[in-house]
Amino acid sequence: MPTPSSRRRGSAPRRRPRTARALTGTVCLLALSGTTLAAAPAPAADPVPPAPVSWRANLSRTGADDVNVRYDTGALRVRDGSLGPASLGRDRGYASAVLDPHHVDRPVDRVAVDLDATVPGTAGVEVDVRGRAADGTWTEWRRAAPGAPAELPRDVVDVQARLTLWNARGGPTAAVRAVTLTADDAGTAPAEPAPATRAAAFSARVYATREGLVGHTTANGHVIRANDHFVALPSRRALSPNGSGQYSVQVCGPARCETAPVWDVGPWNTHDDHWNPSAQREQWKDLPQGLPQAQAAYEDGYNGGRDEFGRQVANPAGIDLADGTFYNVGLNDNGWVTVTYLWTEGGGDTTSFPTWGTDVSVRQQATTDSTRVASLPGPTTVRVRCQVHGQLVNYEGYSNDAWSYLPDYGGYVSNIFVDVADSWLPGVPTC
Repeated sequence: MPTPSSRRRGSAPRRRPRTARALTGTVCLLALSGTTLAAAPAPAADPVPPAPVSWRANLSRTGADDVNVRYDTGALRVRDGSLGPASLGRDRGYASAVLDPHHVDRPVDRVAVDLDATVPGTAGVEVDVRGRAADGTWTEWRRAAPGAPAELPRDVVDVQARLTLWNARGGPTAAVRAVTLTADDAGTAPAEPAPATRAAAFSARVYATREGLVGHTTANGHVIRANDHFVALPSRRALSPNGSGQYSVQVCGPARCETAPVWDVGPWNTHDDHWNPSAQREQWKDLPQGLPQAQAAYEDGYNGGRDEFGRQVANPAGIDLADGTFYNVGLNDNGWVTVTYLWTEGGGDTTSFPTWGTDVSVRQQATTDSTRVASLPGPTTVRVRCQVHGQLVNYEGYSNDAWSYLPDYGGYVSNIFVDVADSWLPGVPTC
């Protein structure tokens, strides 16, 4: 459980120590007759940029975030060549290995990857990287190809890599023996701190289909259950680890809105991050932001009416909804919904609040039994998008069933740890 900080909830803040008062008055240097003044110091040389940071990833330690991988004879491989992401239904073996985050001793915004692997012609390997900023928020995943380092949108202090392996059914799998990552500061990330008021998260009206496929496995390893609540988007850039809401959307249908995590990839494409500005899209950069490639193919014959795999696009879907989400937002058949991509820009219209306590859990859902997706190490300021009534929490003499959704962390925190007098936060809407 989190422990309270030395500043208890509702108590007066500690005073900061005074700084020394600056001296007033002017100090004059007099050049006396016969006195030689010291020469002015030479201008300082331009600082030498720090050397890149390199490390070799540990491939032998597979974990709960990995999907269908095996490590033997010194290499990672696809374990079951018949398993593919549920929403794509492709006849290929698929595996994903999410490597341990690596902490770097200075901010970086560019990561290069050196891969030691054997990749048969019917197989493939992709490497994506992402970074975690000092405030605990993750960037999207970005592809790192040989000779083309991944450029991250902001400075980060932790770097994580993800390997995706493919092979034809019955064909040989790729074998990845080593992954070396090199990070440096390319100077492309903004040097100034983010403004206090940021733009709302990007929203678009897209066509939604029902995923169904109960019993199948999603791209992040989740086995689909009846009445499940998650979505699939046609790009791995915003795929959350299993059980995590690090990348979540708000889906608004005819009846209501729901916040749901991104746990699968599809429909139709796997590199169509249509929520990003055109210049930042991984593919289809000539399409406007918010227009899925499948919609353009279906409605306007874009790319000959076909998706990235050459399949004829049969509907304009830009999102798949798990059954629970599909019916909860009011759909009885495939149809149009408004989707807000909560990790983009400012994460939606938010209100900032201080927190108290140390090691405060941020949960996937508004319950203490839900997966812990992040933690607040100590008192900080968080941005709250909305709040819900969830599990009643009792802690240090406080009781509250209200939970706040934090878009920067993709999860909920008990309102007990939001340092205001009100149990239900003022001015914050219901999720």
